[in-house]
Order: sequence, then structure tokens, then C-alpha cells
Amino acid sequence: MFAAAILGLLVTNGFADPQLTSWFTLDSGKFAQIYRTPAEKSADKPVTTWSNGRNSQPQPAYCGVQAILSSSNWIYIRSTGLGSQIMGPWQNGRFPNLPIDQHFIFAIPRHPAVQTGNRFNRLNEIGMFVDGVRMFDAGDAFSYSHQAGRDADPRAGIGQGDHIWNRDALVNEGQTFDAALAHQQNWGTYHYHVEPIALRYLLGDHVDFDPATKTYGESKSAPTKHSPILGWMQDGYPIYGPFGFSNPTNPASGVRRMVSGFVLRDGRNGADDLAANGRKTLPEWDAREQNCLAILKNSEAGPAVSEWYPLGHYLEDYAYLGDCGKTLGKDFDLDELNGRWCVTPEFPQGTYAYFTTINADGQPIYPYAMGRRYHGNPVGQLVNRIGEVVTTNFVNTANKNLAAGN
Repeated sequence: MFAAAILGLLVTNGFADPQLTSWFTLDSGKFAQIYRTPAEKSADKPVTTWSNGRNSQPQPAYCGVQAILSSSNWIYIRSTGLGSQIMGPWQNGRFPNLPIDQHFIFAIPRHPAVQTGNRFNRLNEIGMFVDGVRMFDAGDAFSYSHQAGRDADPRAGIGQGDHIWNRDALVNEGQTFDAALAHQQNWGTYHYHVEPIALRYLLGDHVDFDPATKTYGESKSAPTKHSPILGWMQDGYPIYGPFGFSNPTNPASGVRRMVSGFVLRDGRNGADDLAANGRKTLPEWDAREQNCLAILKNSEAGPAVSEWYPLGHYLEDYAYLGDCGKTLGKDFDLDELNGRWCVTPEFPQGTYAYFTTINADGQPIYPYAMGRRYHGNPVGQLVNRIGEVVTTNFVNTANKNLAAGN
């Protein structure tokens, strides 16, 4: 129902391009809301203005996408970066950061091109979801510091570490996520590291909402339709929810959960065993993408697997099944970039597409949205202004500044 309403809004302008029609604009004229504390959530009393002394939203701001503009080569999205769902609370109100209106412009290439070389990316921001909220990679920007003999973290004061053993954001920061599985860093950018489960609910993608607990969860029934486009990566390719066609080239083959190509390095599925052998080697996919040796120097080895550093604590704790004697398309669905070439409802002739990954219980699993490298050239980026003539495909008329062309 929601997706149809959005499509109707945009197709009236004569466009059928998924890069234009997939954006969630139903709530663009609604003010963003947050729960600051569990008490506000329990009483269902969200607020539209807030401040913690550093992150201040003194005036109400609209939700997400405020304008969609395009040229022959680019899509430009103006967004506040704030979710349509009621955001928060974070860490029972103790988390020191609050989201604020980012009023940014994000440029996405209209004609994605496959990378011709092996271009490893130390990622961070990798794209934007269709509700105008930013998409970050699987890491939390911190890693193990061999000099300090411990993880770097936001409070350690030892930098970001060596970037050899990089921390998984869900494992290390998941306690700071809200019910939508999002949070914000210290300058207030609301973002996801894993699937945007609240957005999936708004788009009708096999997610239920419990109004009593105000939480989201995977539906217990079997999926009946292909997941919608959830966002666009910086290389211009789409990212879908976790359900795709069983046969990547046959839309009549039924739908099922896409199986990630990554498993823990725990001695099973053909992977090596880090608990037994220590964190002395990089996984083959990582060495391949960085064009370096998998065997590490003693000074580069990670900490022993333990209660403090369990398997899955680092991104490098995962092996790619294609390196473990397993076959893509038979034993698992998604390549080491977390995508595949396939047909989709929006691309009946086929496209490369990324998929968010969940396990059989509906919980997010690595690599969540994308591996450590893009399929295409990641030329999409934030821009300060639009320096070319563009077509206005959508504008939130409730936003008087934008409606006036400012």
C-alpha cells in the first residue's frame, strides 16, 4: 500500500525509472519525532524538538527525502537524514548523541559502471536508504590497537587503531541502536549499519510492528513477494531487502531469504578455526581485496578469541564461502560484495543488486548490506550544491523553502 502510494506520486510526472520512483516520500511532509527516554516511549509521547546541549533540534524538521532532482547522469536527493518512524530512545536514554537535521544533498550516478580494477575501500558511508537516511558499512570505524594492546573505541583516546582487525558495529555498538536498528554519531547523523527494519515495515517487506512494545520483528509467515528496493549504493546499484527470487534469472521461481556468502571462522563450513589457531591470518577475501599477504606478522596478529574478543567481534573473523570450497548459486546466494546479478521486479532485464542479510531467525548477519568493496565505481557522494540544470521530480510542498525553489 505504501509503495503504491509513492509510485503514484512520482509516476504522475511521467517517470518509471526505479532510481526516481523507489524513494519513500509518503512522510516527507511530516515532522520527525524521537523518544528521548523509555518513559516517553512507554507513554507514547514523542517530541519534535530536542537538545542535549550539543545535538540541538530547536525547530521541528521534516522526515527524510525533501526533493528529488535529476539530470541525464545524476540523481540528487535533498534530505534531512531523519527517519519516518519515531526514532529512539537510545541506550535507555543514556546514549550521549541525538539526531539532528543534516539538510544534505546526496548525488547518485544514473549509469553505474562495473569497476575494472580491484579497488579496496575503507568504507564508512556507503549509500542512502530510500527514506533519506544514511547507510554506513559494517564497521564502527575502530579497530584493535597493537601498541595499546586493546581495542580503540570512542572513549579510549588512542585513535582508531591499526585497521587490521576492524570492529563489527552491530557487535560492538548494537546496544546503542534504537528499535529501528539505527543510531547517530556525535554530530547527529542518524544512520544504519545493518538492515533498516523500520523502513522495511513501512515498505511492506515481511516485517511486523508490535504496538504494545513499539518494536519491529521479522514476520513468522513465509515470504510471498520479492523485497523492495531499500536504498542506493554510492556506485549507483540498488540494495534490496533480504528476499529475492530463488532462481536469480527466473521471476517465477518463488522467493526466499538470500543466503549470505560469509560464515564465522570457527572450523565449520570449510573455514579455518581462529579459536584454535589464533587471529594470525586475514581471511582470503580480505587479503585478495587488499592485494596483501594473508599471513600476518606477529606484531599484526589479533587478540586471542575470548570472552572479551569473541568470534564475530571483528569483520576479519568471517570467511567467504567461495574460498571454503562452496559454490555461489548452489550453496549460497550472494558474492563477497553481498550482491548478485539477477532480475528483480524493478529490473526485469536484470541488474547487479545488493541485498541486506538476515539469518533464519530474522536477525541481521554479516556483511549486513555490503562487503568491503563496491561492484561499481563509487562516485556517488554528498555535494554542497547542484552545479547543473536539473529536472525536479519531487518536492515536499510543505517545506516552504524548497517549494519556493530555495
